[in-house]
Amino acid sequence: MVAKLTTSQLYKVVFTLCVLTSQFLFSQSRKKDSIKEEAIKTVNIYKKNFREIIPAQVLQGEELERLNSHSVADALRYFSGVQIKDYGGMGGLKTVNIRSMGSQHVGVFYDGIQLGNAQNGVVDLGRYSLDDLEEISLYNGQKSEIFQPAKDFGSSGSIYMQPKTPVFKGTRKTNLIIRAKSASIDLFNPSFRLEQKISERISSSFSSEFLQSDGIYKYRYGKKYSNGQTAYDTIAKRYDSDIKTKRFETSVNGILNNGNWNVRGYGFISDRGIPAPIVNNRFDARGARMRDESYFVQANLRKKLFPKFETQLKAKFAYDYTYFNDTVLSQAVYPAQNTYIQREVYLSSSNIYSVNSNWDISLSGDFQFNNMDADLKNFSFPTRYTTLVALATTYQWNRFKFLGSLLGTFTFEEVERNLRADDRREWTPAFFMSYQPAAIPELTIRAFHKQIFRLPTFNDLYYTNIGSSYLKPEFTYQYDLGFTYQKKYDNAIMKAFYIKVDGYYNRVKDKIVAMPQQNLFRWTMLNLGRVEIIGADVNVQAEVMLGQVKLKPLLSYTYQKAVDKTNKGSGIEQGDTFYNKQIPYIPWHTGSFTLMADYKDWSFNYSTIYVGKRYDGQLDNIRANFIQPWYTHDLSVQKKFTLDGHPFKVNLEMNNVFNQHYDVVRNYPMPGRNFKLSLNFTL
Repeated sequence: MVAKLTTSQLYKVVFTLCVLTSQFLFSQSRKKDSIKEEAIKTVNIYKKNFREIIPAQVLQGEELERLNSHSVADALRYFSGVQIKDYGGMGGLKTVNIRSMGSQHVGVFYDGIQLGNAQNGVVDLGRYSLDDLEEISLYNGQKSEIFQPAKDFGSSGSIYMQPKTPVFKGTRKTNLIIRAKSASIDLFNPSFRLEQKISERISSSFSSEFLQSDGIYKYRYGKKYSNGQTAYDTIAKRYDSDIKTKRFETSVNGILNNGNWNVRGYGFISDRGIPAPIVNNRFDARGARMRDESYFVQANLRKKLFPKFETQLKAKFAYDYTYFNDTVLSQAVYPAQNTYIQREVYLSSSNIYSVNSNWDISLSGDFQFNNMDADLKNFSFPTRYTTLVALATTYQWNRFKFLGSLLGTFTFEEVERNLRADDRREWTPAFFMSYQPAAIPELTIRAFHKQIFRLPTFNDLYYTNIGSSYLKPEFTYQYDLGFTYQKKYDNAIMKAFYIKVDGYYNRVKDKIVAMPQQNLFRWTMLNLGRVEIIGADVNVQAEVMLGQVKLKPLLSYTYQKAVDKTNKGSGIEQGDTFYNKQIPYIPWHTGSFTLMADYKDWSFNYSTIYVGKRYDGQLDNIRANFIQPWYTHDLSVQKKFTLDGHPFKVNLEMNNVFNQHYDVVRNYPMPGRNFKLSLNFTL
């Protein structure tokens, strides 16, 4: 087994010092402040007065609180163009896929710095709570901003999670929010957030959350033979989705003359069951156990040095520990009982120069170090050094806007044994354009093209008896054409209307696939796949007033045809049978509708999600692999009170109102109807 104590304990000491430092700063704050109202928030100095070329899908503020969502993955279901893989229950893995290009092509950023996972390239969004988030935004391609780290240019799609920044009203110097949640799936979930004003320019926060659930829920499960006869149809209980997690986070934020800075520490510890699939009529099968710890400390400094020049520095150190014990496969030829440790160091420098009021140029450079230890037999113990350089420019001419970027990626790897991957040097461009017609100023027409890639992960390259150090990067080519129309009305009923429509074509080249060799326990990774995606996204929002009732309907719809274009006769078993067929788990049609209503101190929310027909991971689009469409309906009601001058909110939710039994991933049943009560008290 890999020794864990020295590095883990050292990092915990560093993190504890960060927490204690913030608490010491709390104690040094002054008892009186002459400022009547002070909101210590990050100052965005570089902010041009025009809309984004490619607008983001955004959920923020109370919208997040009212979407019957616990984790970030739950909230992302309401965005168009997104597919969520959810393996069921509280402890199941939750990953996101944007426009069918694969989860590894999604960059996930927390407070402006990317969350990494060099092991498998996937971020489990189920571990990030919504309680301390101010905003979630999703970008196709990349942000319409050039003053950002080179990393931000390096994904096919990006998700940004922005934590809350302390805001103090009047003469307040301390904010304390206490929350408690309980649900019918034996959920116990208390949390709190403490914010302290240290001075007129410095604030700090500390938050912590505990979540525990036995994960037991009833589900109905059935299967039919290919001739239509019922194989089985039963009601059973899910026993292997228990979870116990602890999350703690601290930050210190400050304002400088023409700048700002912040330091953030984050820790997450969990012990959970990984649900087993329901196969061979086995409803009592127990899944795997996983214990993981994740810690990081990151810092950001942003300052305007000259009237036309601004710089930004970012740094991060992350440590991740995972112990995985597959209780189902432990009797197999290769027992799955392993420990993995990852470390990451990240440094970034971004600089922008404003040539004139319409033209800006930026240059960013990043360095990243990743290494991994594992107790796998004959493991390579890889280390990866990555350097990224991004040159970008924006130009605005009347109603036309242009953004162009060129990203250079250079990697070097070392291994203690076996063959290492080749050094890589790749240059990838991106172009974004938009135009606002003078005759219709509410309308914006836009387009973009982006070429980017994702490196093979450590699992792809070095996993014992599976990895291949000869793998090439997996490239994506994106083309998008769309429009946005938004208008506010001076009307007694209709207040605002917004619609965003996009049509797109994506191509994935050299897709990395796993192929069996002599037997099912010996696989290898190959660059054999090619996928083409044609799709359309539609988002519609409005604001309506009916007397004292404020209504906000939101509608999203996605159509995707994502087909396998791997060359016929390529050597893949049954290769010709799935050529030009829809790839696994991508539905042709998905959509969601949400209606929010506010009346005085009452808030009501209704939402429904629809996912159309799909096929599972067996590649061929035949009846045996067909997965039925599913939908859910959710309701919630919220009441705001004032207790002794302090805000108090009560929220009652009913999820899956019609108790539909469905799978997001085949053989991993989701919960039926369930209830949740949330209490929120602010001091």
